Amino acid sequence: MTDQQAQGRHELGPVLVVIPTYNERENLGPIVARLHAALPQAHALVVDDGSPDGTGALADEMAEADERVHVLHRTEKAGLGAAYIAGFHWALARDYDVVVEMDADGSHAPEDLPRLLAALREADLVLGSRYVPGGKVVNWPKHREWLSRGGNIYSKIALGAKLNDITGGFRAYRREPLERIKLDSVASQGYCFQIDLAWRTIEAGFRVTEVPITFTERVIGESKMSGNIVREALLRVTKWGLRRRRDQLLALLAPRREPANRA
Repeated sequence: MTDQQAQGRHELGPVLVVIPTYNERENLGPIVARLHAALPQAHALVVDDGSPDGTGALADEMAEADERVHVLHRTEKAGLGAAYIAGFHWALARDYDVVVEMDADGSHAPEDLPRLLAALREADLVLGSRYVPGGKVVNWPKHREWLSRGGNIYSKIALGAKLNDITGGFRAYRREPLERIKLDSVASQGYCFQIDLAWRTIEAGFRVTEVPITFTERVIGESKMSGNIVREALLRVTKWGLRRRRDQLLALLAPRREPANRA
């Protein structure tokens, strides 16, 4: 283990918090400061998609001043999912044991992160959930909240996943699920990316649990949510759900193997 990894070591192993950015210059400094106040040993990887507002340049300055901060520059805005996949590959190549997803806009409270990591002692993936007892949303327009709740209910029914906030983007992985999942085959974005990764983790037999978090609507900047992201999630989850039902039906119809005759 390098000296840098040792500095970033948690009891679970070295922790990397992946923070995708696009035009988040005003939010980046405060969120990283809050992260290190809540979890001083954690490292942060800023994955910037060529922000025209100078977010990437600010991230470079922060990395120069603090060895716990790292930067991965991407040349185009390719979406949330692609940014996280790039961050996961970066983390796995550097032997981090825990990889966290966290938004740059302050909607995910770094102060909740120690509870996610505590739950990771008994799980392989911990979701920060708005929709379990103790979880809540703050300053979110009602139509956005009901859209989110509806998407989670639909996903739960379609996929049979016993999770209340499978679309949430504040989560902590052990490295093993990320090594097992074929990351380069993941094409989903936005909400759908979060559903996709959680569902793949479940299908691979890993332990997934939820802990309550407080989600707060961003104060600075604009949301990246769009109608295309919602439509993608609806179409992909429907497809996955139909495939699941088909596989269940085929399993029921498959001829049962007769037990071998005993002498």
